[in-house]
Amino acid sequence: MHYATTDAAFGPVTNSEISYAQQLVGSAPENSLTLFDRGFMSAELFSSWQGGGENTHWLTPIKSKFRYDILESYSDYDHLIEMPISPQAQAQYPHLGKTWKARLVLIPSPKGEIKGFITSCLCPEKYALKELVDVYWQRWEIERGYGELKQYQLVNKPLLRSLKSDGIYQELWGILTSYNIIRLEMAEIAKQHKVEPLRISFVNALYLIQDEFIWSDTGAPGAIPKALKELRDNGKRLILPEKRKRKPYPRAVLKKATKYPSRSRDKNATRS
Repeated sequence: MHYATTDAAFGPVTNSEISYAQQLVGSAPENSLTLFDRGFMSAELFSSWQGGGENTHWLTPIKSKFRYDILESYSDYDHLIEMPISPQAQAQYPHLGKTWKARLVLIPSPKGEIKGFITSCLCPEKYALKELVDVYWQRWEIERGYGELKQYQLVNKPLLRSLKSDGIYQELWGILTSYNIIRLEMAEIAKQHKVEPLRISFVNALYLIQDEFIWSDTGAPGAIPKALKELRDNGKRLILPEKRKRKPYPRAVLKKATKYPSRSRDKNATRS
């Protein structure tokens, strides 16, 4: 597994995120599972996504106010459900009907709260509950990819220089393309040294590839393949130690430190 941008859609803020997601229908590879944020809850989007290719499934967290009827229960926390479609969506997309189906997986938290997700992976024999939950917990990994792009590749300066829309599109595609170049080269280094791509340091790979670009600009074009081979051969120093498995802990808010000293009262003290 490694992070890479397979496709993207963006534009003016006057358009909704769901409309941009609609532009990506059909871009997901076959036999894939796409994780959506809870803000993308849309029967029409998910129906189109699932029909965009063979076994192109989706998964999204549920909202707090979530209406559904249980059609079949596979376990206490695993159900086949039916959800209503809003009258507005029915008028705009008549082919949807009045309801749509999904698989609901509920996850109890240590504090007793019930969270979970819905997915198009309906068959419990083909799509095991544990595997779906493991994928659900990996959804935060994408934030690490965003952090690498903004914090290291853009040096915490995600500002676009162009003042024209065409130039902005060009800059954004350039940023995503260069990010993919780094990620694909990391995958080649990992393959050569027989480790997982996520074991390769993004920061060190970024700096190393940047140096190679500077050298290639002044060197002979015929020497680039040799330099690329040396880069991959020396990639062993980019390998990170294996990630330690830690016990899961519930999220907690740290107590904010006060700048004033605290004074405790003596319960037995009396006023004079």
